[in-house]
Amino acid sequence: MCVVWLNMKKTMHFKQNMDMCSAWIHGDPRKVVYPTDSHGQFCGQKNTPNANKAILFYFNMLKCANPAVLINLQCPTTQLCVSKCPDRFATLLDAWNTQNWEYYKTFCKPGFKMGSKVREGNVIRDEDCPSMIVPSRPFLQRCFPDFITRNGTLTVANQTIFKDGQNNKRSVKDLKEAATGISSLLNAKEVGMKIFEDYANSWYWILIGLLITMAASLVFILLLRYTAGALLWIIIFGVITAVAYGIWHCYSEYRALSKKSGANMTISDISIHTDFSIYLQLSQTWFIFMISLCVIEAIIVLILIFLRTRLCIAVALLKEGSKAISYIMSTLFYPIITFLLLAICITYWAMTAVFLASSGNAVYKVTPSDDNCMYANLTCNPKTFNQTNITKVCPGSQCLFAFYGGESVYHRYIIVLHLCNLFVFLWLVNFTIALGQCTLAGSFASYYWALNKPDDIPGAAWIYHTGSLAFGSLILAMVQMVRIVLEYMDHKLKGSQNACARYFLCCLKCCFWCLEHFIKFINRNAYIMIAIYGKNFCTSSKDAFFLLMRNVIRVAVLDKVTDFLLFLGKLLISGSVGVLAFMFFTKKIPVIQEEVPSLNYYWVPLTVIFGSYMIAHGFFNVFAMCVDTLFLCFCEDLERNDGSSSRPYYMSPSLHKILRKGEEGAKSSAAS
Repeated sequence: MCVVWLNMKKTMHFKQNMDMCSAWIHGDPRKVVYPTDSHGQFCGQKNTPNANKAILFYFNMLKCANPAVLINLQCPTTQLCVSKCPDRFATLLDAWNTQNWEYYKTFCKPGFKMGSKVREGNVIRDEDCPSMIVPSRPFLQRCFPDFITRNGTLTVANQTIFKDGQNNKRSVKDLKEAATGISSLLNAKEVGMKIFEDYANSWYWILIGLLITMAASLVFILLLRYTAGALLWIIIFGVITAVAYGIWHCYSEYRALSKKSGANMTISDISIHTDFSIYLQLSQTWFIFMISLCVIEAIIVLILIFLRTRLCIAVALLKEGSKAISYIMSTLFYPIITFLLLAICITYWAMTAVFLASSGNAVYKVTPSDDNCMYANLTCNPKTFNQTNITKVCPGSQCLFAFYGGESVYHRYIIVLHLCNLFVFLWLVNFTIALGQCTLAGSFASYYWALNKPDDIPGAAWIYHTGSLAFGSLILAMVQMVRIVLEYMDHKLKGSQNACARYFLCCLKCCFWCLEHFIKFINRNAYIMIAIYGKNFCTSSKDAFFLLMRNVIRVAVLDKVTDFLLFLGKLLISGSVGVLAFMFFTKKIPVIQEEVPSLNYYWVPLTVIFGSYMIAHGFFNVFAMCVDTLFLCFCEDLERNDGSSSRPYYMSPSLHKILRKGEEGAKSSAAS
């Protein structure tokens, strides 16, 4: 078993190193950050001719409605980097030799000059200039028609009809179809381009928000040592009051906007906007917020009513846990170590994924002017394309940039490298969490099994069984990997009409979701047993499982109640920081309004809420791990000892009274 484990570990380490080396050798992160024109040149990159041209413009967007877009993964029209999008309707035929030509020619290919022998038809055929331009706005660094829905009618610049390159009248719905064709090509890395830009502009403000969360969590835990009862009741009523205030505020905004003209439009009517404040001007947005908060409030109140007889016991148990933490203050700082280790894991995975996604050379393909060309979609060389026979057989065809890739073995298996990178990332994250859980469990177990506290408590808890932690993390990572694959399959089969396949897939997702949470529960308690006895993972898992089953009533009564109270604490801290971040990034704080960075998506920096919750979770996890460890030690203590002078209990008399009371209350509730 040990030989197999070492070989597997060496193989995974070698494969991850190969992924990283290949990614850094072949990758280029600029391909993720910047869009590329028809010649494979980056738009908006510094120290290039396109440095001041950060937006991609499509010569004839109507061609993007072709079904071949999804097959060839490219729009069959010339794409050019521009500094700004068109702001008017115009066609080449109308602008030719008129006063509008000076504006129109800014969207032609660089170096194009109109001469006496140049004809409009040849210019349109060779796509030296766009056949038409339409009022557009930048979205994902691309020029998209500026769609606006008014009274249920789709318009562009208040028009529903426009002229195409042949001066034929077309509906703006054709533009909508073409824009949808382009949108289908914009995958996660294109969205990530804007997200990257937002984080680059606001990272220091997000960091300040996370530091505020860290300080608030640390102060909260220190206060919990002396005012556990009062503080937890403040949390309960604070969360209820905060949610109630949110309901009242949403209702006030909804009622005020309902009386304004234009505010009764639905979210679907205004389409996609990067300015989040537009959605806040709709009454429907506040109505959705209000209903969501009402549901959250009802759930919290019902849970509190159901657990009202257990709250006092849980508060007393947390007091005992806070006493243990006060003897081992170093445990409060361990979440910082876990946070740094997780940050390293995430950074390592993200950098490898970016370089893998951007690896490869520019690939060009033949793009004909019609669908009858036999050379369509074949690979070509733009430098020698005009010297080939293709231009004679297929007049008007061009050699346009398609994507970054290649035909080598490396490029054919790049998706496998992505999966390997993801799997190792899951393994590393789970191992980091397991290391923290076992370290904390060892510290609190040392506290529990010391008869004379704090004199008999060891100075530190060392981990000798990292192999067992890695094995438990590997099992969990494998299940999580299967879940990710199932989610991907479900996403791909959403349009499938096979009800049997969708039902079977749904059952598999449900089963693996349950399996993942069961393994997390078993692993957590197994790590505690490893910290106590030092046995291997399988033996510790078995011992922990049967110990919990023999004390299932105590688990149901106390463990989940304390988890719920700690969850309310996380919710209060992360919610408070989230409200502060929302007010800051939407410029609701007049004092520092000028310091707010300009952003594409206001909701992206608000991921500080997620970061705040994770930080609060890290600090509160110290308490949760303390309670779980003391609880498991208590169960073990009851089975090994009887309270006599020869076999005394290691627990304190107050803890014995608390947990005995919880057990008796649970039995009486079950009997009634």
